[in-house]
Amino acid sequence: MSRKFARRRCAGLLLLFLPLTCGLARAATPDEAKTPILMELFTSEGCSSCPPIDTWAARLDQFQPIAGAQLILLSEHVDYWDHDGWKDPFSSAQLTERQTEYSHMLGLSDVYTPQVIVDGDEELHPWKTDEVKASLDKAAREPAMAVRIDGAAAGAGELTGNVEADGVGEKHGADVFVAVALNQTETDVLAGENNGKKLTNVAVVKTLVKIGKLEKGKNFDQPFKVKLWPDADPANLRVVAFVQESGPGKVLGAAVTKEIAKGQQAERDSKTK
Repeated sequence: MSRKFARRRCAGLLLLFLPLTCGLARAATPDEAKTPILMELFTSEGCSSCPPIDTWAARLDQFQPIAGAQLILLSEHVDYWDHDGWKDPFSSAQLTERQTEYSHMLGLSDVYTPQVIVDGDEELHPWKTDEVKASLDKAAREPAMAVRIDGAAAGAGELTGNVEADGVGEKHGADVFVAVALNQTETDVLAGENNGKKLTNVAVVKTLVKIGKLEKGKNFDQPFKVKLWPDADPANLRVVAFVQESGPGKVLGAAVTKEIAKGQQAERDSKTK
């Protein structure tokens, strides 16, 4: 995977950061109906061009500036920068593979960071402010499958819950995914291109699993169970569920919750073992 390609595509982003959100200034009003838009940011703590876009993504996540839309962020840390002096503690070969699949689908010659994929089928260039605004406004007007996450709870080293999706009327089957992400992370980088920087990221994916398939023309209603890492803090977690055509292909619907209950019953069960 070409580092040169990655650096060329991202050159100058540090200088362009200030105007990145200028065209996205108006926050949506609370009573507007929201269309979910899944934004996947492929990034790395080892990439010097990534921090400005990480900050841009955090602003979108916080301020939700697109009228009629709910922007659902996932920061997916790839691992091909881990050999350039700093090993990203959140990097994953699985997420590199996911980005590579997108690259093939979009007809790109290589992968690079930072890269933003919107709803599974469009590449977004954050430094092109007008194009970003137009693309997200367009996505907000498109119909989306209703997806719900119920009963998310953490306990006994697991995160459990239930995902529902309204698939009646869909002409194709699709895959149903659950991602468990950290709401916010802070890292003091001690080597590599970002040596000496304190990096902050939001919606950092720790686990991404396919929990089932939505059959053509049918609803989906299924519980899920995801193993948590030892120091997982439910107060700093979010769960994202999304329905995506195989390929990977277009994301048909998505949902997010940051309301993770503490699974008291699960904890009591674990203590009696």
